[in-house]
Amino acid sequence: MKKVTLIIVLAMLLSVCSVAMAAEKSYTIALITMDSMDQHWLKVKAGAEAAVADLVKEGHDVKLVFDAPATKVDSVVQANMVENQITNKADAILLAPMDAEALVPAIEEVYDAGIPMILIDTLANTKKFHVIYQTDNGAAARLAADELGKLVDGKGEIAIINAQAGSQTTMTRESEFRKEIAEKFPDIKIVGVQYCDGDKQKALNYAEDFMMKNPNLAGFYACNEGSTVGTGNAVDQAGKAGVIKVVGFDFSDEVKDLVSRGVIQATMVQNPWVMGNEGVKAAWKLINGEKVADEEAFVVDTGVTVVTKDNLDEVK
Repeated sequence: MKKVTLIIVLAMLLSVCSVAMAAEKSYTIALITMDSMDQHWLKVKAGAEAAVADLVKEGHDVKLVFDAPATKVDSVVQANMVENQITNKADAILLAPMDAEALVPAIEEVYDAGIPMILIDTLANTKKFHVIYQTDNGAAARLAADELGKLVDGKGEIAIINAQAGSQTTMTRESEFRKEIAEKFPDIKIVGVQYCDGDKQKALNYAEDFMMKNPNLAGFYACNEGSTVGTGNAVDQAGKAGVIKVVGFDFSDEVKDLVSRGVIQATMVQNPWVMGNEGVKAAWKLINGEKVADEEAFVVDTGVTVVTKDNLDEVK
């Protein structure tokens, strides 16, 4: 009888230990963005961190690993970062692919390895991912075109300062803007586009060149935070604030200042915090065998707000 009792006690202890060991399993969620300079990506990171903190409060052993190339032109470096997380056995990967084609092999490798693959902000040319949280960039670009078209009274010359030529997000912002201008404002001429890789100084230099070569320039459209800040600063330094209209993309302390001073007339503000936060929540569901949606490659629109001086104080 004592022997049977001892066996039962040992079995119970082993069961308790097994449960404890299962509860102590640690999870790693990797977040890889295009860079760590723009406030846009830092807000994505903050949203992801908040979601991980909530999981930790619930008693889960989860950590977030954040990585990003030094600049937005290092797509090979970014692909290596993704592959490193596969090697490191990350339980889920969140990625903002800087190049729609170059990141496809790495994305598909993650997916094929059975690791939850969540895209943030930007699509790539593959369906091998589970869900993406992004702005409807086409709709936002059309809003930007409508804003700038009205600001320049539907006529004159405008220029585009874009970020990366290979990014699905920024190319959509450019192509849809062009289409909307052509359809609604036939008397507006787009004199050119330059790609600044999101670098504020490059954007400033390109904007200065456009103003020098096109003395009758009526407006600028800038496609991300870096290009918006650089373009706004160029117009400001040229003493053309309010004369040359600027419509941009994204929001930061610098963008807010330029809008408040009337240098930038409007900016398309996304919800990067939501992208990161919802991305981690989706990762956790997928890690635990739950569905995020009934289909793979599911797109979630996180929304956009047209911000001007009139509603500037409502934006965080």
